Amino acid sequence: MWKQVLLYGLAGGILIAVLKVIEYKHFVQEYPGEIYGGLIAILFTAVGIWFGLKWTKVRHVVVVKEVRVREFVLDEANLREVGLTQREHEILVLIAEGLSNREIGERLFVSENTVKTHSSRLFEKMGVGRRTAAVQKGRDLGLIP
Repeated sequence: MWKQVLLYGLAGGILIAVLKVIEYKHFVQEYPGEIYGGLIAILFTAVGIWFGLKWTKVRHVVVVKEVRVREFVLDEANLREVGLTQREHEILVLIAEGLSNREIGERLFVSENTVKTHSSRLFEKMGVGRRTAAVQKGRDLGLIP
């Protein structure tokens, strides 16, 4: 009995395989360009996705750069030569930091008008007319870092 079942099963398997081969041959003969075009499209899609993932991978690069920091030393001789008071020098340093008159006043606990007065005396003593010129001249003279 088991021989008969095995024989019928084997015959059925062979018959199914033959039918699939015939169906495949008919399908390939009927649509050869579409099949090969589809296979090539799938291949190129897979390769494109692989390259895209490989080339767009985020790479973290850490750049370490040594920078020599010059220690600032106030040039006392130039400070006396220009004739700036301690408060005017403080205001010059804060101007160099980029603070407005109002911000300087808040930091030094004085009014904005007092800052304007000190600034105008500072400009007069340094012989400049603008904040940027005062900062540049102060750096040149070694009064501010």
